Amino acid sequence: MELSEEQINEVKAWVRAGVSLSDIQNRIRTDFEVSMTYMDVRFLVDDLGVVPDVVEEPVEASSEDDAESTDDADEAATEVEDAEIVGDGSGVSVEVDAVKRPGALVSGTVQFSDGKQMSWQLDATGQLGLVPRDDPDYRPSPEDVQAFQTELAQVLQSQGY
Repeated sequence: MELSEEQINEVKAWVRAGVSLSDIQNRIRTDFEVSMTYMDVRFLVDDLGVVPDVVEEPVEASSEDDAESTDDADEAATEVEDAEIVGDGSGVSVEVDAVKRPGALVSGTVQFSDGKQMSWQLDATGQLGLVPRDDPDYRPSPEDVQAFQTELAQVLQSQGY
C-alpha cells in the first residue's frame, strides 16, 4: 500500500516531532485507514531519511545498574541514524538511535574516552547490552563504563524512559 505525498509529509512531521514508530503505525492506521506492519513503518521512516528535531536538555539522574552485559544478536543489527548526542566532558559520549533496533526499547552507540565505540541497547526487561563495533575483545575501563551509565541515565530520563 502506498501513501500519498500529503500523507508522507504528515509522517515526516510526526518523525520530526519525535513520535515513536508504534505511535506512527497507529496514526497511519487511524488517520489514513492504512494497515502497515511495524517493520513496514520502520522501513518507511528509514527510507524517508528523517530524524527527530526534538533535542531535550539532559536532566540529572540516579545511577544505573551494571551495564557490562552483552547481547551477541545485536551484532547483526543494521546501522541506523543518530538522533541525539550527549557528553559530559568525561570523554564518553552517548548517541541515541532515531530508529530503534528490533527488540530494543531504545538503542544507540557510545564512544569511550579512548575513541573506541560500542553499540548498546536497552530491552523491555531493562537489560542493557554492549556490543563492540570493531574489536570483539574490547572492554572499556571501569571509569568509562560508569561515565556511560551516568550519561545514558541522563539522556533516557530526558526522553521520558
